[in-house]
Amino acid sequence: MSDLANAQPLASPQILLKGVVKNFGTHRVIDHLDLSIAQGQKVALIGPSGSGKSTVLRLIKGLEAWQQGSIDVAGASVSSEPSGWRWPGSKKAPVVHRVGMVFQQFNLFPHLTVEENITEAPFRVLKLSREEALARAHQYLGLVGLSHKADAYPAQLSGGQQQRVAIARALAMRPQVMLFDEVTSALDPELVGEVLAVIRAIAHEQQMTMLLVTHEMKFAQDIADRVLFMEAGKIVADGTPQQILVDPDNERTRRFLNRVEQR
Repeated sequence: MSDLANAQPLASPQILLKGVVKNFGTHRVIDHLDLSIAQGQKVALIGPSGSGKSTVLRLIKGLEAWQQGSIDVAGASVSSEPSGWRWPGSKKAPVVHRVGMVFQQFNLFPHLTVEENITEAPFRVLKLSREEALARAHQYLGLVGLSHKADAYPAQLSGGQQQRVAIARALAMRPQVMLFDEVTSALDPELVGEVLAVIRAIAHEQQMTMLLVTHEMKFAQDIADRVLFMEAGKIVADGTPQQILVDPDNERTRRFLNRVEQR
């Protein structure tokens, strides 16, 4: 069953949210959210605009404060303060590199080449040598099919290529968790396929945990082990792609999917 009441608890959660509440002013965006995602699981998060999907990703990444509850990811607690990644009881700098995130916008540094965009964080944050950072850049540019663009600047790339560079940049930090926030929404329709193909390959070939916010239902069905339907800051349906996307027993999910199909 896809009903939440019948959802089975996951062993060894890589992502764990307990009773999380997030308000923007007087508006409650996340409403006492509980979520457990197992290591290596590929999870698609779907739902109407304004349901809180992107906010969940930003909370996990430590980019937003919240008012109640707790978040733990990959063995570390996330502080309820913005940019709050810290080991429990530690005064060390935030451990943000355990979670990679790819946003709707590409957010590449326009004055840096593709290679420099990818090597900057491994060199400065992870303190890798220049040679090690370059080796990672070349590895992940190969993975996203852009080895020939290493010396190009973002303005010389298509939107799809820029998003693929953004994916390579996130992967170069070797995260344990990857978050994708509607990464094709800013692309022209003819460029969507190339980005989805890269993410599909990563999902099939990499062992990392992945949480994806998407409106691409066929894509979600192809790559996800599990699909969550979110509305009004709560997860109202949780199940396999077959249970949620093909044969949903939740009326609200059915109405949402019907509207998506009619677009």
